[in-house]
Amino acid sequence: MELINNKYILLEKIGNGTFGSLYKGQNIRTKEFVAIKVERLSDNLKLLKNESRIYQYLNSCCNIPIVKWFGKDEENYYMVINLLGTSLQQLINKNNKLSLSLILKLGIKIIIILKTIHEKGLVHRDIKPDNFLFGLNNYNELYLIDFGFCKSYIDDDCHIKIKNTNSLIGSINYASIMSHKRIELSRRDDLESLTYMLLYFFLGSLPWNYEKDENIVINLKINILNDGRYPDVLLNFLKYIRSLEYEEKPNYHLIIDNFKRELEIIS
Repeated sequence: MELINNKYILLEKIGNGTFGSLYKGQNIRTKEFVAIKVERLSDNLKLLKNESRIYQYLNSCCNIPIVKWFGKDEENYYMVINLLGTSLQQLINKNNKLSLSLILKLGIKIIIILKTIHEKGLVHRDIKPDNFLFGLNNYNELYLIDFGFCKSYIDDDCHIKIKNTNSLIGSINYASIMSHKRIELSRRDDLESLTYMLLYFFLGSLPWNYEKDENIVINLKINILNDGRYPDVLLNFLKYIRSLEYEEKPNYHLIIDNFKRELEIIS
């Protein structure tokens, strides 16, 4: 049985991140179960090292996993974080779709998390259901994971300038229109990806699911504001996010208040 840092053992593979593999592990001294992310040195990426630094930078933030150890051996980099529970993708796989009430409650939790990391000068850039996990045996806590694409939007105390990028960043299903247009991402793009997540939860699918032609995906995303199957509260959220300028700070409290008002109406 492989022993890491004379302290941790790998038990079973539980998933793949933006890069590397994720395992359930255990601290042989305390018997605590943990999650261990592994990246091969031969890949010569050093992305896991960067991700561990981001986790450590966000260490004081709620709803972000805590790095217990980062290091390497002759073959791999390793990052050990606290083990979490079911992802939002697993939740939708089980239930097919969610009630509007639950969607709005999840939306509020996620907006608070995004506000927190944005206030630390970072954009996540890969918002999708797989990257939100409930606490272990605790469905009241929601955590954001996988900071492989995360980037600072602040440079010398100023917002970075808008520029072109070389490729789409994030998942095609949840990527913002600006990501499709190869425009540098900012705070608005994390929130636009969230809107597609919430629309996905409402019907259990998106109009562009399984579509491989990116131009078709873009057109479907643009026109989703005219899709009468979705509730106004979610479409208005998307409309507001698309109205934001590149450097503009989103009004998180406005969005949360709108969601809370809708919850009062439907409860």
